[in-house]
Amino acid sequence: MTTGGVTKAGRREWLGLAVLALPTFLVSFDIFVLLLALPQLSADLGASGNEQLWIMDIYGFTLAGFLLTMGTLGDRIGRRKLLLIGATVFGIASVTAAFATSPGLLIAARAVLGIAGATLAPSTLALISTMFRDDKQRASAIGIWGGMFTLGAIIGPILGGVMLEAFWWGSVFLLGVPAMILLLAVGPAVLPEFRDTKAGRADALSVVLSLAGILPLIYGIKELARTGWEPLPLASLVAGLVFGTLFLRRQRRLSDPLVDLKLFSNGSFSVTLGSLLTYSLVGGATMLFASQFFQMVGGLSTLQSGLAMLPGMAAATVAFAITPAIAAKVRPAYLISGGMVGTAICMVVFTQATSVVTLVVGFAVFSFCGAPLVALGTNLVIANAPMEKAGAAGSLAQMCNEFGSALGIAVVGTVGSAVYRHQIHDAIPADVPAAITDAARDSLAGASAAVAGAPERLRTAVLSPAQEAFTGSLHAVTGIGAVLLAGVAVLIATKLRHVPPVGQEQAGPAADPVAQESSDAPVPETARV
Repeated sequence: MTTGGVTKAGRREWLGLAVLALPTFLVSFDIFVLLLALPQLSADLGASGNEQLWIMDIYGFTLAGFLLTMGTLGDRIGRRKLLLIGATVFGIASVTAAFATSPGLLIAARAVLGIAGATLAPSTLALISTMFRDDKQRASAIGIWGGMFTLGAIIGPILGGVMLEAFWWGSVFLLGVPAMILLLAVGPAVLPEFRDTKAGRADALSVVLSLAGILPLIYGIKELARTGWEPLPLASLVAGLVFGTLFLRRQRRLSDPLVDLKLFSNGSFSVTLGSLLTYSLVGGATMLFASQFFQMVGGLSTLQSGLAMLPGMAAATVAFAITPAIAAKVRPAYLISGGMVGTAICMVVFTQATSVVTLVVGFAVFSFCGAPLVALGTNLVIANAPMEKAGAAGSLAQMCNEFGSALGIAVVGTVGSAVYRHQIHDAIPADVPAAITDAARDSLAGASAAVAGAPERLRTAVLSPAQEAFTGSLHAVTGIGAVLLAGVAVLIATKLRHVPPVGQEQAGPAADPVAQESSDAPVPETARV
Protein backbone atom coordinates (compact mmCIF):
# COMPACT_ATOMS: atom_id res chain seq x y z
CA MET A 1 0.00 0.00 0.00
CA THR A 2 1.42 3.35 -0.98
CA THR A 3 1.08 6.53 1.05
CA GLY A 4 -0.80 8.22 -1.73
CA GLY A 5 -4.54 7.64 -1.43
CA VAL A 6 -4.31 6.57 2.19
CA THR A 7 -5.82 8.84 4.83
CA LYS A 8 -3.22 9.76 7.41
CA ALA A 9 -3.89 9.50 11.11
CA GLY A 10 -4.92 12.66 12.93
CA ARG A 11 -4.99 13.88 16.52
CA ARG A 12 -7.64 11.37 17.62
CA GLU A 13 -5.54 8.44 16.41
CA TRP A 14 -2.39 9.68 18.13
CA LEU A 15 -4.35 10.23 21.34
CA GLY A 16 -5.65 6.69 20.96
CA LEU A 17 -2.05 5.48 20.63
CA ALA A 18 -1.23 7.16 23.94
CA VAL A 19 -4.10 5.24 25.55
CA LEU A 20 -2.89 1.98 23.98
CA ALA A 21 0.55 2.60 25.44
CA LEU A 22 -0.83 1.95 28.93
CA PRO A 23 -1.65 -1.77 28.54
CA THR A 24 1.45 -2.29 26.40
CA PHE A 25 3.60 -0.87 29.18
CA LEU A 26 1.87 -2.85 31.92
CA VAL A 27 1.96 -6.23 30.17
CA SER A 28 5.74 -5.94 29.95
CA PHE A 29 5.99 -4.28 33.36
CA ASP A 30 4.33 -7.25 35.09
CA ILE A 31 6.90 -9.68 33.69
CA PHE A 32 9.90 -7.82 35.02
CA VAL A 33 8.61 -6.02 38.12
CA LEU A 34 9.17 -9.12 40.24
CA LEU A 35 12.85 -9.36 39.37
CA LEU A 36 13.69 -7.17 42.37
CA ALA A 37 10.75 -8.16 44.58
CA LEU A 38 11.51 -11.89 44.35
CA PRO A 39 13.91 -12.04 47.33
CA GLN A 40 11.47 -10.14 49.59
CA LEU A 41 8.33 -12.04 48.68
CA SER A 42 10.18 -15.36 48.87
CA ALA A 43 11.22 -14.65 52.44
CA ASP A 44 7.78 -13.27 53.39
CA LEU A 45 5.74 -16.09 51.85
CA GLY A 46 8.27 -18.85 52.45
CA ALA A 47 8.48 -19.69 48.74
CA SER A 48 10.78 -22.55 47.77
CA GLY A 49 13.18 -22.32 44.85
CA ASN A 50 10.71 -24.13 42.59
CA GLU A 51 7.83 -21.89 43.72
CA GLN A 52 9.98 -18.84 42.98
CA LEU A 53 10.44 -20.04 39.41
CA TRP A 54 6.68 -20.58 39.01
CA ILE A 55 5.90 -17.15 40.46
CA MET A 56 8.15 -15.70 37.77
CA ASP A 57 7.17 -18.07 34.95
CA ILE A 58 3.43 -18.58 35.24
CA TYR A 59 2.49 -15.08 34.07
CA GLY A 60 4.41 -15.41 30.83
CA PHE A 61 3.23 -19.00 30.31
CA THR A 62 -0.49 -18.26 30.60
CA LEU A 63 -0.10 -15.07 28.62
CA ALA A 64 1.64 -16.92 25.80
CA GLY A 65 -0.77 -19.83 26.01
CA PHE A 66 -3.85 -17.65 25.57
CA LEU A 67 -2.43 -15.11 23.11
CA LEU A 68 -3.40 -17.15 20.07
CA THR A 69 -6.94 -17.51 21.35
CA MET A 70 -7.34 -13.87 22.33
CA GLY A 71 -5.86 -12.56 19.08
CA THR A 72 -8.47 -14.30 16.97
CA LEU A 73 -11.19 -13.62 19.56
CA GLY A 74 -10.54 -9.89 19.26
CA ASP A 75 -10.90 -10.12 15.48
CA ARG A 76 -14.27 -11.83 16.01
CA ILE A 77 -15.97 -9.93 18.86
CA GLY A 78 -14.23 -6.56 18.52
CA ARG A 79 -10.70 -5.48 19.37
CA ARG A 80 -11.71 -2.54 21.57
CA LYS A 81 -14.29 -4.64 23.41
CA LEU A 82 -11.74 -7.34 24.21
CA LEU A 83 -9.20 -4.71 25.31
CA LEU A 84 -11.62 -3.22 27.85
CA ILE A 85 -12.65 -6.64 29.19
CA GLY A 86 -9.00 -7.53 29.65
CA ALA A 87 -8.27 -4.25 31.42
CA THR A 88 -11.02 -4.97 33.96
CA VAL A 89 -9.75 -8.47 34.76
CA PHE A 90 -6.15 -7.25 34.86
CA GLY A 91 -7.00 -4.66 37.50
CA ILE A 92 -8.86 -7.16 39.71
CA ALA A 93 -6.07 -9.75 39.45
CA SER A 94 -3.46 -7.10 40.28
CA VAL A 95 -5.20 -6.34 43.59
CA THR A 96 -5.43 -10.06 44.36
CA ALA A 97 -1.70 -10.53 43.70
CA ALA A 98 -0.83 -7.53 45.87
CA PHE A 99 -2.50 -9.04 48.94
CA ALA A 100 -1.61 -12.70 48.34
CA THR A 101 -0.91 -14.59 51.57
CA SER A 102 0.72 -17.71 50.16
CA PRO A 103 2.90 -18.74 47.21
CA GLY A 104 -0.02 -20.72 45.75
CA LEU A 105 -2.38 -17.73 45.79
CA LEU A 106 0.27 -15.48 44.23
CA ILE A 107 0.93 -18.04 41.50
CA ALA A 108 -2.81 -18.27 40.80
CA ALA A 109 -3.16 -14.47 40.66
CA ARG A 110 -0.19 -14.24 38.31
CA ALA A 111 -1.81 -16.87 36.09
CA VAL A 112 -4.99 -14.78 35.82
CA LEU A 113 -2.88 -11.69 35.14
CA GLY A 114 -1.32 -13.58 32.24
CA ILE A 115 -4.71 -14.50 30.78
CA ALA A 116 -5.85 -10.87 31.10
CA GLY A 117 -2.58 -9.71 29.55
CA ALA A 118 -3.27 -11.99 26.61
CA THR A 119 -6.41 -9.97 25.85
CA LEU A 120 -4.51 -6.67 26.01
CA ALA A 121 -1.43 -7.39 23.93
CA PRO A 122 -2.88 -8.41 20.53
CA SER A 123 -5.67 -5.85 20.78
CA THR A 124 -3.20 -2.96 20.99
CA LEU A 125 -1.28 -4.01 17.88
CA ALA A 126 -4.45 -4.81 15.94
CA LEU A 127 -5.95 -1.41 16.79
CA ILE A 128 -2.71 0.29 15.70
CA SER A 129 -3.03 -1.40 12.31
CA THR A 130 -6.61 -0.11 12.10
CA MET A 131 -5.82 3.49 13.10
CA PHE A 132 -2.57 3.93 11.14
CA ARG A 133 -2.90 2.92 7.49
CA ASP A 134 -0.03 5.04 6.18
CA ASP A 135 3.19 2.96 6.10
CA LYS A 136 5.49 5.55 7.68
CA GLN A 137 2.96 6.54 10.35
CA ARG A 138 2.35 2.91 11.21
CA ALA A 139 6.11 2.34 11.51
CA SER A 140 6.37 5.29 13.89
CA ALA A 141 3.34 4.12 15.90
CA ILE A 142 4.72 0.60 16.26
CA GLY A 143 8.08 2.10 17.19
CA ILE A 144 6.34 3.91 20.04
CA TRP A 145 4.53 0.68 20.96
CA GLY A 146 7.83 -1.20 21.05
CA GLY A 147 9.37 1.59 23.08
CA MET A 148 6.64 1.24 25.69
CA PHE A 149 7.20 -2.51 25.86
CA THR A 150 10.91 -1.94 26.50
CA LEU A 151 10.21 0.85 28.98
CA GLY A 152 7.92 -1.49 30.89
CA ALA A 153 10.70 -4.09 31.05
CA ILE A 154 13.22 -1.56 32.37
CA ILE A 155 11.02 0.79 34.41
CA GLY A 156 9.51 -2.26 36.11
CA PRO A 157 12.66 -2.86 38.15
CA ILE A 158 13.14 0.89 38.74
CA LEU A 159 9.62 1.56 40.05
CA GLY A 160 9.74 -1.76 41.82
CA GLY A 161 12.91 -0.67 43.58
CA VAL A 162 11.31 2.62 44.67
CA MET A 163 8.19 0.88 45.96
CA LEU A 164 10.15 -1.82 47.75
CA GLU A 165 12.21 0.79 49.58
CA ALA A 166 9.05 2.27 51.13
CA PHE A 167 6.34 -0.43 51.04
CA TRP A 168 5.81 -4.19 51.09
CA TRP A 169 6.43 -6.35 48.04
CA GLY A 170 2.74 -6.49 47.07
CA SER A 171 2.70 -2.76 46.38
CA VAL A 172 4.37 -3.29 43.00
CA PHE A 173 1.19 -4.91 41.67
CA LEU A 174 -0.99 -1.94 42.61
CA LEU A 175 0.89 0.37 40.23
CA GLY A 176 -1.13 -0.93 37.29
CA VAL A 177 -4.57 -0.38 38.78
CA PRO A 178 -4.85 3.42 38.16
CA ALA A 179 -3.63 2.93 34.58
CA MET A 180 -6.33 0.35 33.91
CA ILE A 181 -8.98 2.64 35.36
CA LEU A 182 -7.81 5.42 33.02
CA LEU A 183 -7.92 3.05 30.05
CA LEU A 184 -11.49 2.03 30.88
CA ALA A 185 -12.55 5.67 31.23
CA VAL A 186 -10.91 7.11 28.09
CA GLY A 187 -10.62 4.14 25.75
CA PRO A 188 -14.24 4.05 24.49
CA ALA A 189 -14.00 7.70 23.41
CA VAL A 190 -10.74 7.60 21.43
CA LEU A 191 -10.34 4.02 20.20
CA PRO A 192 -12.18 2.72 17.13
CA GLU A 193 -13.90 -0.65 17.09
CA PHE A 194 -13.06 -3.29 14.49
CA ARG A 195 -14.12 -6.88 14.04
CA ASP A 196 -14.12 -9.35 11.19
CA THR A 197 -17.78 -9.83 10.32
CA LYS A 198 -16.97 -12.81 8.10
CA ALA A 199 -15.05 -14.75 10.76
CA GLY A 200 -16.48 -18.01 12.02
CA ARG A 201 -16.76 -19.24 15.59
CA ALA A 202 -13.62 -19.88 17.60
CA ASP A 203 -12.73 -23.57 17.75
CA ALA A 204 -12.78 -24.65 21.41
CA LEU A 205 -10.75 -27.80 20.76
CA SER A 206 -7.98 -25.73 19.18
CA VAL A 207 -7.82 -23.59 22.33
CA VAL A 208 -7.49 -26.70 24.49
CA LEU A 209 -4.85 -28.22 22.22
CA SER A 210 -2.78 -25.03 22.15
CA LEU A 211 -2.67 -24.89 25.95
CA ALA A 212 -2.04 -28.63 26.20
CA GLY A 213 0.92 -28.19 23.87
CA ILE A 214 2.54 -25.04 25.28
CA LEU A 215 2.34 -25.55 29.05
CA PRO A 216 3.58 -29.16 29.35
CA LEU A 217 6.33 -28.47 26.85
CA ILE A 218 7.76 -25.60 28.86
CA TYR A 219 7.32 -27.44 32.15
CA GLY A 220 9.17 -30.45 30.74
CA ILE A 221 12.07 -28.37 29.44
CA LYS A 222 12.35 -26.46 32.71
CA GLU A 223 12.32 -29.57 34.87
CA LEU A 224 14.74 -31.48 32.63
CA ALA A 225 17.26 -28.66 32.98
CA ARG A 226 16.70 -28.55 36.76
CA THR A 227 16.52 -32.24 37.71
CA GLY A 228 17.97 -34.11 34.74
CA TRP A 229 16.41 -37.01 32.84
CA GLU A 230 13.59 -37.82 35.22
CA PRO A 231 10.38 -39.64 34.11
CA LEU A 232 7.89 -36.84 34.88
CA PRO A 233 9.57 -34.02 32.92
CA LEU A 234 10.26 -36.42 30.04
CA ALA A 235 6.59 -37.43 29.95
CA SER A 236 5.56 -33.77 30.10
CA LEU A 237 7.87 -32.90 27.23
CA VAL A 238 6.53 -35.72 25.09
CA ALA A 239 2.92 -34.77 25.92
CA GLY A 240 3.57 -31.16 24.92
CA LEU A 241 5.07 -32.22 21.60
CA VAL A 242 2.18 -34.59 20.88
CA PHE A 243 -0.53 -32.04 21.66
CA GLY A 244 1.38 -29.35 19.76
CA THR A 245 1.49 -31.61 16.70
CA LEU A 246 -2.24 -32.32 17.00
CA PHE A 247 -2.90 -28.58 17.26
CA LEU A 248 -0.98 -27.85 14.06
CA ARG A 249 -2.69 -30.69 12.19
CA ARG A 250 -6.11 -29.42 13.24
CA GLN A 251 -5.29 -25.88 12.10
CA ARG A 252 -4.50 -27.17 8.62
CA ARG A 253 -7.89 -28.87 8.38
CA LEU A 254 -10.12 -26.08 9.70
CA SER A 255 -11.68 -23.60 7.30
CA ASP A 256 -11.46 -20.90 10.00
CA PRO A 257 -8.46 -21.92 12.17
CA LEU A 258 -7.30 -20.42 15.43
CA VAL A 259 -3.93 -19.81 13.76
CA ASP A 260 -3.83 -19.48 9.98
CA LEU A 261 -0.65 -21.45 9.20
CA LYS A 262 -0.68 -20.11 5.66
CA LEU A 263 0.60 -16.83 7.07
CA PHE A 264 3.92 -18.60 7.66
CA SER A 265 4.36 -19.20 3.93
CA ASN A 266 5.41 -15.55 3.88
CA GLY A 267 9.17 -15.59 4.46
CA SER A 268 9.40 -12.15 6.05
CA PHE A 269 6.61 -13.05 8.47
CA SER A 270 8.22 -16.31 9.62
CA VAL A 271 11.82 -15.09 9.87
CA THR A 272 10.80 -12.00 11.80
CA LEU A 273 8.73 -13.96 14.32
CA GLY A 274 11.61 -16.34 14.96
CA SER A 275 14.00 -13.45 15.46
CA LEU A 276 11.68 -11.67 17.91
CA LEU A 277 11.31 -14.89 19.90
CA THR A 278 15.07 -15.42 20.13
CA TYR A 279 15.83 -11.84 21.12
CA SER A 280 13.22 -11.89 23.89
CA LEU A 281 14.45 -15.27 25.10
CA VAL A 282 18.00 -13.98 25.53
CA GLY A 283 16.90 -10.66 27.03
CA GLY A 284 14.56 -12.20 29.60
CA ALA A 285 17.11 -14.66 30.95
CA THR A 286 19.92 -12.11 31.01
CA MET A 287 17.87 -9.49 32.84
CA LEU A 288 16.88 -12.03 35.50
CA PHE A 289 20.47 -12.97 36.25
CA ALA A 290 21.80 -9.41 35.97
CA SER A 291 19.22 -8.01 38.40
CA GLN A 292 20.11 -10.69 40.94
CA PHE A 293 23.81 -10.03 40.35
CA PHE A 294 23.30 -6.35 41.17
CA GLN A 295 21.75 -7.15 44.54
CA MET A 296 23.37 -10.34 45.75
CA VAL A 297 26.86 -10.03 44.23
CA GLY A 298 27.26 -6.30 43.67
CA GLY A 299 25.65 -5.43 47.00
CA LEU A 300 23.25 -2.85 45.58
CA SER A 301 19.94 -2.05 47.25
CA THR A 302 16.68 -2.72 45.44
CA LEU A 303 16.43 0.95 44.48
CA GLN A 304 20.03 1.10 43.30
CA SER A 305 19.52 -2.05 41.27
CA GLY A 306 16.51 -0.49 39.57
CA LEU A 307 18.43 2.67 38.82
CA ALA A 308 21.22 0.57 37.29
CA MET A 309 18.77 -0.15 34.45
CA LEU A 310 18.16 3.55 33.80
CA PRO A 311 20.91 3.98 31.14
CA GLY A 312 19.37 1.09 29.21
CA MET A 313 15.95 2.76 29.37
CA ALA A 314 17.36 5.99 28.01
CA ALA A 315 19.24 4.19 25.24
CA ALA A 316 16.15 2.21 24.21
CA THR A 317 14.01 5.35 24.18
CA VAL A 318 16.45 7.11 21.87
CA ALA A 319 16.75 4.09 19.58
CA PHE A 320 12.99 3.65 19.20
CA ALA A 321 12.63 7.35 18.42
CA ILE A 322 15.21 7.40 15.63
CA THR A 323 14.66 3.93 14.13
CA PRO A 324 11.66 4.85 11.88
CA ALA A 325 13.58 7.79 10.35
CA ILE A 326 16.64 5.65 9.63
CA ALA A 327 14.47 2.82 8.31
CA ALA A 328 13.05 5.18 5.66
CA LYS A 329 16.54 5.25 4.09
CA VAL A 330 18.16 1.93 5.09
CA ARG A 331 16.84 -1.54 4.35
CA PRO A 332 15.48 -3.31 7.46
CA ALA A 333 17.78 -6.30 6.91
CA TYR A 334 20.89 -4.17 7.33
CA LEU A 335 19.55 -2.04 10.15
CA ILE A 336 18.23 -4.97 12.19
CA SER A 337 21.16 -7.33 11.57
CA GLY A 338 23.63 -4.57 12.45
CA GLY A 339 21.82 -4.11 15.74
CA MET A 340 21.89 -7.85 16.41
CA VAL A 341 25.64 -7.93 15.89
CA GLY A 342 25.88 -5.24 18.55
CA THR A 343 23.75 -7.24 20.99
CA ALA A 344 25.83 -10.38 20.38
CA ILE A 345 29.02 -8.45 21.15
CA CYS A 346 27.45 -7.25 24.40
CA MET A 347 26.73 -10.85 25.35
CA VAL A 348 30.34 -11.81 24.66
CA VAL A 349 31.50 -9.02 26.95
CA PHE A 350 29.09 -10.23 29.64
CA THR A 351 30.70 -13.68 29.60
CA GLN A 352 33.74 -12.04 31.23
CA ALA A 353 31.88 -9.52 33.40
CA THR A 354 32.64 -9.42 37.11
CA SER A 355 31.53 -5.87 37.94
CA VAL A 356 28.29 -3.92 38.11
CA VAL A 357 29.66 -1.18 35.84
CA THR A 358 30.26 -3.60 32.98
CA LEU A 359 26.68 -4.85 33.14
CA VAL A 360 25.18 -1.35 33.39
CA VAL A 361 27.07 -0.02 30.37
CA GLY A 362 26.54 -3.24 28.44
CA PHE A 363 22.78 -3.15 28.96
CA ALA A 364 22.63 0.38 27.62
CA VAL A 365 24.34 -0.75 24.42
CA PHE A 366 22.24 -3.92 24.29
CA SER A 367 18.98 -1.97 24.58
CA PHE A 368 20.01 0.51 21.90
CA CYS A 369 21.07 -2.17 19.43
CA GLY A 370 17.99 -4.34 19.97
CA ALA A 371 15.41 -1.62 19.34
CA PRO A 372 15.37 -1.87 15.50
CA LEU A 373 14.37 -5.54 15.67
CA VAL A 374 11.44 -4.90 18.02
CA ALA A 375 10.18 -1.82 16.15
CA LEU A 376 10.71 -2.87 12.53
CA GLY A 377 10.16 -6.57 13.17
CA THR A 378 6.73 -6.05 14.68
CA ASN A 379 5.85 -3.72 11.81
CA LEU A 380 6.88 -6.40 9.33
CA VAL A 381 4.62 -8.95 10.98
CA ILE A 382 1.59 -6.64 10.96
CA ALA A 383 2.22 -5.31 7.44
CA ASN A 384 2.50 -8.78 5.96
CA ALA A 385 -0.87 -9.99 7.28
CA PRO A 386 -4.35 -9.16 5.88
CA MET A 387 -6.28 -6.49 7.78
CA GLU A 388 -8.83 -9.00 9.05
CA LYS A 389 -5.98 -11.12 10.48
CA ALA A 390 -4.26 -8.23 12.24
CA GLY A 391 -5.34 -9.43 15.68
CA ALA A 392 -4.01 -12.91 15.03
CA ALA A 393 -0.77 -11.52 13.61
CA GLY A 394 -0.42 -9.16 16.54
CA SER A 395 -0.94 -12.04 18.96
CA LEU A 396 1.84 -14.00 17.27
CA ALA A 397 4.23 -11.05 17.43
CA GLN A 398 3.38 -10.39 21.06
CA MET A 399 3.58 -14.08 21.89
CA CYS A 400 7.16 -14.08 20.65
CA ASN A 401 7.97 -11.14 22.93
CA GLU A 402 6.17 -12.46 26.01
CA PHE A 403 6.72 -16.16 25.51
CA GLY A 404 10.36 -15.56 24.61
CA SER A 405 11.01 -13.80 27.92
CA ALA A 406 9.27 -16.52 29.91
CA LEU A 407 10.98 -19.25 27.90
CA GLY A 408 14.35 -17.61 28.46
CA ILE A 409 13.79 -17.43 32.21
CA ALA A 410 12.50 -21.00 32.32
CA VAL A 411 14.95 -22.72 29.96
CA VAL A 412 18.11 -20.62 29.63
CA GLY A 413 17.65 -19.40 33.19
CA THR A 414 17.31 -22.95 34.47
CA VAL A 415 20.47 -23.93 32.61
CA GLY A 416 22.17 -21.09 34.48
CA SER A 417 20.77 -22.45 37.75
CA ALA A 418 22.15 -25.89 36.90
CA VAL A 419 25.58 -24.34 36.31
CA TYR A 420 25.31 -22.63 39.69
CA ARG A 421 24.48 -25.86 41.50
CA HIS A 422 27.29 -27.71 39.75
CA GLN A 423 29.90 -25.11 40.65
CA ILE A 424 28.84 -24.69 44.27
CA HIS A 425 28.25 -28.35 45.09
CA ASP A 426 31.67 -29.02 46.65
CA ALA A 427 32.71 -25.42 47.28
CA ILE A 428 31.11 -24.92 50.72
CA PRO A 429 33.30 -25.99 53.69
CA ALA A 430 32.33 -29.25 55.37
CA ASP A 431 31.84 -27.65 58.79
CA VAL A 432 28.92 -25.49 57.58
CA PRO A 433 25.58 -26.73 59.00
CA ALA A 434 23.71 -29.04 56.63
CA ALA A 435 20.57 -26.85 56.48
CA ILE A 436 22.61 -23.83 55.36
CA THR A 437 24.55 -25.91 52.85
CA ASP A 438 21.34 -27.25 51.30
CA ALA A 439 19.88 -23.73 51.02
CA ALA A 440 23.07 -22.40 49.42
CA ARG A 441 23.13 -25.24 46.90
CA ASP A 442 19.56 -24.41 45.85
CA SER A 443 20.16 -20.76 44.91
CA LEU A 444 22.14 -17.64 45.77
CA ALA A 445 18.96 -16.15 47.23
CA GLY A 446 18.69 -19.22 49.46
CA ALA A 447 22.29 -18.81 50.55
CA SER A 448 21.75 -15.15 51.42
CA ALA A 449 18.60 -15.89 53.42
CA ALA A 450 20.20 -18.83 55.25
CA VAL A 451 23.14 -16.83 56.61
CA ALA A 452 21.23 -13.64 57.41
CA GLY A 453 22.32 -12.62 60.91
CA ALA A 454 24.98 -15.35 61.08
CA PRO A 455 28.57 -14.66 62.25
CA GLU A 456 30.84 -13.01 59.68
CA ARG A 457 33.03 -16.12 59.32
CA LEU A 458 30.05 -18.28 58.40
CA ARG A 459 28.64 -15.64 56.06
CA THR A 460 31.94 -15.43 54.18
CA ALA A 461 32.34 -19.19 54.00
CA VAL A 462 28.92 -19.54 52.35
CA LEU A 463 28.43 -16.36 50.34
CA SER A 464 31.86 -16.16 48.68
CA PRO A 465 31.58 -19.50 46.83
CA ALA A 466 27.89 -18.87 46.19
CA GLN A 467 28.62 -15.51 44.56
CA GLU A 468 31.41 -17.02 42.46
CA ALA A 469 29.10 -19.81 41.32
CA PHE A 470 26.36 -17.33 40.45
CA THR A 471 28.80 -15.23 38.42
CA GLY A 472 29.73 -18.40 36.55
CA SER A 473 26.06 -19.06 35.82
CA LEU A 474 25.69 -15.49 34.47
CA HIS A 475 28.63 -16.13 32.15
CA ALA A 476 27.04 -19.36 30.90
CA VAL A 477 23.68 -17.70 30.22
CA THR A 478 25.22 -14.81 28.30
CA GLY A 479 27.45 -17.19 26.32
CA ILE A 480 24.34 -18.98 25.08
CA GLY A 481 22.81 -15.60 24.28
CA ALA A 482 25.80 -14.52 22.21
CA VAL A 483 25.52 -17.56 19.96
CA LEU A 484 21.75 -17.18 19.50
CA LEU A 485 21.88 -13.47 18.66
CA ALA A 486 24.73 -13.93 16.20
CA GLY A 487 22.56 -16.49 14.44
CA VAL A 488 19.68 -14.00 14.30
CA ALA A 489 21.96 -11.40 12.70
CA VAL A 490 22.94 -13.79 9.92
CA LEU A 491 19.36 -14.94 9.34
CA ILE A 492 17.95 -11.41 9.09
CA ALA A 493 20.74 -10.22 6.78
CA THR A 494 20.22 -13.08 4.33
CA LYS A 495 16.46 -13.65 4.42
CA LEU A 496 15.13 -10.06 4.56
CA ARG A 497 17.55 -8.34 2.20
CA HIS A 498 14.82 -8.01 -0.45
CA VAL A 499 12.61 -5.81 1.80
CA PRO A 500 12.97 -2.11 0.88
CA PRO A 501 13.12 0.82 3.31
CA VAL A 502 9.91 1.89 5.06
CA GLY A 503 7.38 3.50 2.72
CA GLN A 504 9.21 2.58 -0.48
CA GLU A 505 7.76 0.22 -3.06
CA GLN A 506 9.89 -2.64 -4.33
CA ALA A 507 10.78 -2.47 -7.98
CA GLY A 508 9.30 -5.33 -9.93
CA PRO A 509 7.47 -8.30 -8.40
CA ALA A 510 7.12 -7.91 -4.69
CA ALA A 511 7.28 -11.49 -3.52
CA ASP A 512 10.00 -12.85 -1.33
CA PRO A 513 11.81 -16.05 -2.35
CA VAL A 514 10.17 -18.20 0.32
CA ALA A 515 6.64 -17.05 -0.44
CA GLN A 516 7.16 -17.48 -4.19
CA GLU A 517 7.95 -21.15 -3.68
CA SER A 518 4.53 -21.75 -2.08
CA SER A 519 1.96 -22.46 -4.76
CA ASP A 520 -1.02 -22.04 -2.45
CA ALA A 521 0.10 -19.12 -0.29
CA PRO A 522 -2.91 -16.80 0.11
CA VAL A 523 -0.96 -13.95 1.69
CA PRO A 524 1.12 -12.10 -0.91
CA GLU A 525 4.45 -10.68 0.25
CA THR A 526 4.09 -6.93 0.46
CA ALA A 527 6.73 -4.57 -0.83
CA ARG A 528 6.89 -2.55 2.35
CA VAL A 529 7.75 -2.74 6.02
